Amino acid sequence: MASVAEAARAVLLAGEPMAKVAAARRAARDWRLGRLAFDFDVAMPVEPARPATPELLPPNRMPKRGKGSEHGRIALIHALAHIEFFAIDLAFDLVGRFGAQFPRAFTDDWMRVGADEAMHFALLSRRLKQLGSHYGAMPAHAGLWEAATDTADDAAARLAVVPMVLEARGLDVTPATIERFEAAGDMPTAAVLGRIFRDEIVHVAAGTRWFESLCADRRIDSRREWRALIDRYFRGTVKPPFNDSARESAGLTRDYYESLAVE
Repeated sequence: MASVAEAARAVLLAGEPMAKVAAARRAARDWRLGRLAFDFDVAMPVEPARPATPELLPPNRMPKRGKGSEHGRIALIHALAHIEFFAIDLAFDLVGRFGAQFPRAFTDDWMRVGADEAMHFALLSRRLKQLGSHYGAMPAHAGLWEAATDTADDAAARLAVVPMVLEARGLDVTPATIERFEAAGDMPTAAVLGRIFRDEIVHVAAGTRWFESLCADRRIDSRREWRALIDRYFRGTVKPPFNDSARESAGLTRDYYESLAVE
């Protein structure tokens, strides 16, 4: 029987977008059906495989998206698809790299998250094609894997940065993005983003829950530890506006992030 780590590694080593989606779905399904051993016998790659396109650029070289135009909306969908594409790897790397440190329920949660991220990417990729474009047609941000690299040796840091900062930021900005597409009459894209928003609350909740569990095991204060890890590992700033209600639904209460917020 193949191990769950082997399945996670296969996702990370699948470079082409739909091959990665298929590998993610297969891994999540096989785990759910009991076809994978709870064994972490292979290492995760330092870097996942990447497709030939999109061209990856540093953040300061990314072209500006025109607001309000159809091209601008397509560019925004492309950027969101790119985030979801990287999120597939982040979820499966979390399983393969850190799953041995947690109960099986941790792997249950993050295999489901990985399947969700694959579905999100597939939906956005399909929407791009419906609008006459495709994933890879535009350059994309090169820095999204930095959080994984920076936290490769610390499960608490990975949970603090990825679900509790990066995904939580999606909870803050997605409602306004949905309104933007609705105002443009693009209801199909708005519906996809609504689905992603609801799923991301579940993802942030999983990250917060497992981070708090880890802190409880170590007998340390989770809020104080989160702030220390963000200061050490997060390269950006935690900034408002915050969607406090969505964050609270995910268990990420204001006492975590309010003191770090930068106007």
